[in-house]
Amino acid sequence: MIQLKRAYDPAQESDGYRILVDRIWPRGVSKERLKLNEWNQDITPTTEIRKAFHHDPEKFTWFKAKYEAELAQNKALSEFVKTVKQQLKKGNVTFVYAAKDPIYNHVVILRDYVLNL
Repeated sequence: MIQLKRAYDPAQESDGYRILVDRIWPRGVSKERLKLNEWNQDITPTTEIRKAFHHDPEKFTWFKAKYEAELAQNKALSEFVKTVKQQLKKGNVTFVYAAKDPIYNHVVILRDYVLNL
């Protein structure tokens, strides 16, 4: 299962393979506390659309379309998906993110995109 978890929530054994999927390191969180297996900045939204979205729920449909278009053209995505699918054979994979909103953020889009490949 692919789980989503804020970087500010404690890591748990049930998280399995933990991937930080944010372009920017979460403010005030140490490397030790995050307990990551990897940090993948290459599959995150560009700064341009991230800033334009600004976590505004009213812009989420627009943001989703833009981010999915970026993912479709992203050369790093195939390697990321390969890693995720390999790790899912062993257990859970957790996408770690810093955004406050658990619904209107790029990680929800990324999870659904990966699961539909």
